[in-house]
Amino acid sequence: MGHLDCAVLPHSLPTLLLLLTCIFGLSLGSELGFVTCGSVLKLLNIKHNVRLHSHDVRYGSGSGQQSVTGVTTVEDSNSYWSVRGTSDTSCHRGTPVKCGQNIRLTHVNTGRNLHSHYFSSPLSSNQEVSAFGDEGEGDHLDEWTVQCGGSVWKREEAVRFRHKSTDALLSVTGEQYGRPIHGQREVHAMSSPSQHSLWKAMEGIFMKPSENLAGSRDYSHLHTEF
Repeated sequence: MGHLDCAVLPHSLPTLLLLLTCIFGLSLGSELGFVTCGSVLKLLNIKHNVRLHSHDVRYGSGSGQQSVTGVTTVEDSNSYWSVRGTSDTSCHRGTPVKCGQNIRLTHVNTGRNLHSHYFSSPLSSNQEVSAFGDEGEGDHLDEWTVQCGGSVWKREEAVRFRHKSTDALLSVTGEQYGRPIHGQREVHAMSSPSQHSLWKAMEGIFMKPSENLAGSRDYSHLHTEF
C-alpha cells in the first residue's frame, strides 16, 4: 500500500493539513466514494466551474462580514472547507454525510462558517452568503442541509446546499467582482433550484472509518486526493 510523500505535497495545502497528512501517512488506495464528516474539501459549482472560496476581505455593503466568492483557480488554499456537524446534529468523524443531513462548512484558513441571512448580495441583490463566527463557532445561520438523490452524499454526485433558516440554495450566477478581488464570482443564495445551485466535491482530505482490533470504529484514517 502506497503512502503520501510529505516532501511532494502541494504547496496550496494549508499548514494544518500538511501536518495531518504527514502524521497519518495517508493511503493512496481506492477512492473513497462518499463525503464523510471531518473531511476537508473543495466544492465546485458545476455550471460556472468555480470553487467555493473565502478570504479575509469583508463586504463593503450588506452585513460587512467576510466575503465568500467563487474562483477559477484550482490550487488555492483559501478554497478548503471542513465538513462539520451542528449544535443539534452530531457528525462523527469518518461517517458518511447523509442526504438531508444538516452540516456546517467551516473555512479552514479563517475558521469562519459558511453563513447566510436576509441581507442583499452586492452584485445581483440575491441573498448574501458570507463567512461568520470565530474558530468554527458562529450561530444557527451557519447551518446547511445537504440535498442529494440517494442515502449519502456521493463524491461524484451533484448536490445542493439549502440554508436551513431561510430555505435558500447556495448558488452562483456569474457576476464578477472588480478590485480588490477582480474576476472572482459572487456567491449568493436563491430560493429556486437550478443549474446554478449544483455543487460537486473535488480535491481534499477525506476521513474514512476502519475497524480497530477491539472491533469498535476507528475514524483516524484519511483518504486524500489533490
